Amino acid sequence: MSMQHYENRVVSLVMGLGSAALIVGLAAAAEPTTDELIEDALSAAPPAVRESAAVMDEKGNMLREGDSAYVCMPTAAAIRELGSEPMCLDEVWMRWADAWLNKKPFTTDRVGIGYMLAGDAAGASNIDPFATEPTADNDWVVEGPHVMVIVPDPAQLAGLPDTPTEDGAYVMWKGTPYAHLMVPVGPRPAQRTPSQ
Repeated sequence: MSMQHYENRVVSLVMGLGSAALIVGLAAAAEPTTDELIEDALSAAPPAVRESAAVMDEKGNMLREGDSAYVCMPTAAAIRELGSEPMCLDEVWMRWADAWLNKKPFTTDRVGIGYMLAGDAAGASNIDPFATEPTADNDWVVEGPHVMVIVPDPAQLAGLPDTPTEDGAYVMWKGTPYAHLMVPVGPRPAQRTPSQ
């Protein structure tokens, strides 16, 4: 894939992520500087990825060129009121995110790694990939620092817990084309309730 094609896909993904974040319906905080956006985006990554990843904002603007397979994105404006939620995704995760945002099927022939080492301020339903807010029955989880893993064959996830109440790794969105392994690497923050 050409770099231009890859950058176009990243722009589409980031713009979609920004749109998805707006669904949450939260007010945006004051606009951070470019340096603050870059710092926020890179806080999602381990040191080696931090050194080489590209950084793109939710509008698709390249804030920093990179020379690795990872693109880091700062916390979406609509999420900042809740806290930090940057992510760094490899090419497999970028394709996954495009499929998820556009409700298309997703398959891959290799493992994909995504980092959210600053945690997940807004959270997500652990059972419904398209839920936009916590409800009494959608198993909403706000995750602390974590790594996300996509495997080529979802059957490889069989036997792993599918609930975030278990210690260690668990499968999110089991039984959907978007199933992936969540690997917490730090404490889980306070959870959001349906009224938040």
